[in-house]
Amino acid sequence: MTDKRNVQAEDLYQFQWTEQPAASPSGEWVVYVSRQVNDKRDGYYSHLRMIRQDGSGDYRFTSGERDHSPAWSPDGRKLAFLRKKDDHTQVWMIPADGGEAYAATDLKHGVASFAWSPDGSWLLLLAEENKEEHLSTENTKVEQNKSSDSASSKLSASKKAVVIDRITYKSDGGGLWQGRRTHLYLHSLVDDSGRWLTTGDYDVQSYVWSPDSTQVAFTAHIPSADEADPDFVLTNDLYTLSIQGEGLHRWTQNDYGIVSLAWSPDGQQIAFIASDQSYHNATLTRLYQLTLPDGTISCLCQDSDMLIGNYLVGDSGISSTAEPVFSADGQLIYTLLSERGAVQLIATAVDGSGHQVILDGQRNIHSFTLTAHEHVVFVAADSLQPGELFLRDTAQLQEQQLTHWNDELLSGLRLSVPQELELTAVDGRPLQAWLMPPVQEYDADNRAPAVLEIHGGPHMMYGFTFMHEFQLLTSQGYAVIFTNPCGSQGYGQQFVNACRGDYGGGDYRDLMEVTDYVLEHYDWIDKDRLGVTGGSYGGFMTNWIVGHTDRFKAAVTQRSISNWISFYGVSDIGFYFTEDQIGGTPWQQLETLWKHSPLAYVENVKTPILILHGEQDLRCPIEQAEQWFTGLKRLGAVTRLVRFPDADHNLSRNGHPQLRIQRLEQIAGWFEQYL
Repeated sequence: MTDKRNVQAEDLYQFQWTEQPAASPSGEWVVYVSRQVNDKRDGYYSHLRMIRQDGSGDYRFTSGERDHSPAWSPDGRKLAFLRKKDDHTQVWMIPADGGEAYAATDLKHGVASFAWSPDGSWLLLLAEENKEEHLSTENTKVEQNKSSDSASSKLSASKKAVVIDRITYKSDGGGLWQGRRTHLYLHSLVDDSGRWLTTGDYDVQSYVWSPDSTQVAFTAHIPSADEADPDFVLTNDLYTLSIQGEGLHRWTQNDYGIVSLAWSPDGQQIAFIASDQSYHNATLTRLYQLTLPDGTISCLCQDSDMLIGNYLVGDSGISSTAEPVFSADGQLIYTLLSERGAVQLIATAVDGSGHQVILDGQRNIHSFTLTAHEHVVFVAADSLQPGELFLRDTAQLQEQQLTHWNDELLSGLRLSVPQELELTAVDGRPLQAWLMPPVQEYDADNRAPAVLEIHGGPHMMYGFTFMHEFQLLTSQGYAVIFTNPCGSQGYGQQFVNACRGDYGGGDYRDLMEVTDYVLEHYDWIDKDRLGVTGGSYGGFMTNWIVGHTDRFKAAVTQRSISNWISFYGVSDIGFYFTEDQIGGTPWQQLETLWKHSPLAYVENVKTPILILHGEQDLRCPIEQAEQWFTGLKRLGAVTRLVRFPDADHNLSRNGHPQLRIQRLEQIAGWFEQYL
């Protein structure tokens, strides 16, 4: 047996990620998605696999290279899934007992998602409307130069001016808006006919079938005739509509930001996960229930600090279940719950009597599906593995691991086990943190350097999940410190709201207190060799830290914010995020925005700082990195700017594999040089 080796950046190429399980109606089989880096290492393969619920018979079910989102037909005889081929994604169909897959849809701009009708007669598609490319709304249009003069005639037909009239004209990962709206399309599986079920100058977001297949519920913000600018409305509403396109009914009145829906088996309730916006961007998402036909809405976790959904930060890019799921008898609603660094599965009673924990533990439940016997098949990761498929027998309370895709790789690696820390902040608030020791030997005479990692959001959380980046650093001799400062999710409404209007205040103090605690209690860490890094909000905080203390000897800031004044006008979310999180606009609160901008303190920076940024990042645009780099360079600071071509804000999670490797190597190289 060979000795174990240290984790390397290139191990990314060997991971296999398990996602999107779906149990068959018969209860015998589960289909799931297996994803890994492709052979050219310039993207990812994903295909469907089939496995019995006892863990046997695992085999590849589809031959496509980009297959995902499987869904069984109600009778269990077919599987539909999404396949990306060339530039578009369509719904494909395959017999459940095997055979050739075929394209079931052919929409011009592809399909974003779909759902079977309960009677198996229809597919409900979410897609961009099939309009003429030159046809535009009043908000955005592409104009061609129709002049017949010689200069104009020499212009390439592909050269078009983009005219922008709406504030939400771009999105990170999506690029510039093309003038098309996202709507529901009804596709008949009887005769392959189809028609748009919704249309208009708005976008449909989530949707669900009624159990009798006669109606759909969906969420959207449909603007009123006298509404000044619907793009400034951050809530949406819940509607129902018959499949004939009649009887549109609005059930909410701009009270919620609704994430996802589920219709009860008896048709009497619609469950939805939503924020009531009482704390704006920092409001907890909760579980609500709409009772039909009277329209009564109740919150099923009103008196608690429960956070419904998965808010745990990782670098695997695995998708998570967002929708609530009713039990077969309609008495329980299953949802994910984020709390104190872990993601659990809970079942909440529809009568409001409370909830029970179905899956707990120090781990990250990504997604789940209920079997015919109401067992739970789920994907879970923890600090030592990036995600596998498990079965929970809810009757006998037994759990079985069904897949072992990463066992061979992980068994040959030296992995660091995070140590959970509990401490109390100076203001009396409890803080949760973790320390990962380096995999090499260390002691008080051979002290190790340490790196403080800061998560993004800021309304997300670190916790019990696999972090390739952290394991790489510990393999290179560093201790890794990570925590959830005020503003993080998982500790209640007041805690997550605490950083709004106070960026660089209480959150900075929490991070420094955790660092102090670790240095006080672990004498094998070298207090003179500390590094700090983070992305997005973590990048902002890295910039902030080096402008306010010299205790860190090296820093790496990633996809960061340096100047709230310019961020307001260049980020895809800047116009509302800045107002909500910092507290004003550049023309009304210029001093406030500047006070909370790291660039205001650039003259204080003495720490060597590496700047990593994607060139196509529209969430924290690269001009934020450029301003920070220019200021540092002009002042003679030790710095370097690394630009990643064609990379957006999600580079570290699901970006180009080779660029992800380069990013990790840049981080490790900078710390090696200066720590």
